[in-house]
Amino acid sequence: MPTEINHVVYFQQSPEQVWEYITNSELIELWLMKNTMKPVLGYQFQFKMRPLPELKVDGIVYCTIMELEPFKRLSYSWQCGPGDGRLTLDSMVYWTLEPTDNGTALHLRHTGFNETEHFTLFGLMDKGWLQNMQKIVEFIKTPAHGATNA
Repeated sequence: MPTEINHVVYFQQSPEQVWEYITNSELIELWLMKNTMKPVLGYQFQFKMRPLPELKVDGIVYCTIMELEPFKRLSYSWQCGPGDGRLTLDSMVYWTLEPTDNGTALHLRHTGFNETEHFTLFGLMDKGWLQNMQKIVEFIKTPAHGATNA
């Protein structure tokens, strides 16, 4: 079983426009989940989703921005657990934006999965990341959601 998720989605929009969808809290909520994200190096934030007790996830994901290079790179820790003070997933999310001749290639890499402990969670998140990234493609076509037209 692989221990990291890798996806690439292509956009007709510029890296600046795509960047908004991975760093603007309101836009992230449209395609992923509620969050307290601010694109500031070292900033600690949370994602909130419905609890998944069968996967030892209480519904809160704890994150810290580890790398921030506007319009090019963003990475943050991704930690979650059953809610009793333990973190059963200690992972990293890496976003890379690559300009192309006709837009942007958005690369996602999510690392830190354990083959046995995270088998089911990995499968759900692998599929989920790709589905959610495809939602950005749809939302970015109609930027009435507060994104800037850079």
